[in-house]
Amino acid sequence: MPTDAIGPSPGALDPALRVMPAGKDPASKEAWAAQEFEAVFLTQAIDEMLKTVDIGAMGGGHAEETWRSFLAKSIADEIAQSGVTNISGGVSSAISAYREPLISGDDTGG
Repeated sequence: MPTDAIGPSPGALDPALRVMPAGKDPASKEAWAAQEFEAVFLTQAIDEMLKTVDIGAMGGGHAEETWRSFLAKSIADEIAQSGVTNISGGVSSAISAYREPLISGDDTGG
């Protein structure tokens, strides 16, 4: 059985991977920003879904809300890293489209 099937990938818990890559090409920065956007979007969606689930013994309150937000963020990060939703692909394409006129020297703005 592959070890990645047991738990999160080793890099998923590494806080250094959460920092925008410095000195990298613009495409990798776009990909990073797009994946971060996807993770934030999914965190909010998953958190709302988890609000509808009866946690059971937790009983509600501040502790449950805190735990739920950590759970939502962890799930969202894993989904974003797996790329199954491809939200980051669309966001990355949109970022690239805005960057294209700057690269080609097109100055048609306003």
